[in-house]
Amino acid sequence: MFEGGIPPSLARTLRNARSVGALTGSGISAESGVPTFREAQTGLWESYDPIDLATPEAFERDPRLVWEWYEWRRGLVARAEPNSGHRALVELEVRLSDFTLVTQNVDGLHERAGSVGVIELHGNITRSKCSEEDRIVAPGATELAPPSCPNCGAPLRPDVVWFGETLPAEALKAATLAASSCDVFFSIGTSSLVQPAASLASDALRCGAVIVEINPSETPLSRGADYALRGPAGEVIPELVKSVYG
Repeated sequence: MFEGGIPPSLARTLRNARSVGALTGSGISAESGVPTFREAQTGLWESYDPIDLATPEAFERDPRLVWEWYEWRRGLVARAEPNSGHRALVELEVRLSDFTLVTQNVDGLHERAGSVGVIELHGNITRSKCSEEDRIVAPGATELAPPSCPNCGAPLRPDVVWFGETLPAEALKAATLAASSCDVFFSIGTSSLVQPAASLASDALRCGAVIVEINPSETPLSRGADYALRGPAGEVIPELVKSVYG
C-alpha cells in the first residue's frame, strides 16, 4: 500500500471529474524493468552514448549500427510486462467517460496493458517506418540491417522521434487539447523537464485543472501541483483507483 495515503479531497475531485488527462514518462516503464533512455548501456553497447545514436545524422552515417542498437532495445522491451500502474490506468479509462492518456514512452506497454487511443508523443519502438516516405512498414523476413522499404527501397528506421526531430503534429495537437480541456491532469513518472511534453501540465494548470504529480522524486512541477504523491506509479495509482471506486 502507498504509505502516504490518498488525500480524501483528491478522491472526491477525481470522482466528480468530467474530463481527466494523464501524461506518463519513463518512470512507469522503469518499474517494469525497461531501462530509462539515459541509463548506462550494457554488453556490446556500453561504450556508446545513447544520445549519439538517436539522431538522424547517426542513422545517415551508420544505419546498420543504429538499427542494431534499436533491435537490442526492442528485445529489452519485449521481455518487459505492464505493471500494476499501467493496469490501473486502464481501469481509470474504463471508469471515466472522458479520459486521455498521453505518453512519452515508446515501449507500447500501455497498449499491451489494454489502454486504448494512447497518444504517443515520441512514437513506438515496436514499429518501423520508411526513412524516406515516413510511412509505417512491417519489415519482411530478411537478414538486412536495416531492412529496405518494399515500396521505394529506402532503409527502414524505428518509428520514434530522434533528437533534432519535431514531435508528430497531430499527436502534439491532441495532447495539448486534452491538457487544456481536462478537470484533472496527472503527471506520472516524468521528470517534467523534456519539452514540449513538460508544458502540458502548464497548459492544464493555466486552464484551471487540478494537477496531480505521481513521482518518487521532486520535479520542477512539484511546487505547482495541487497534489504531489511521492511513490512509484505501480503503488500509487492502484491505491488511488481503490480510494475512488472501492
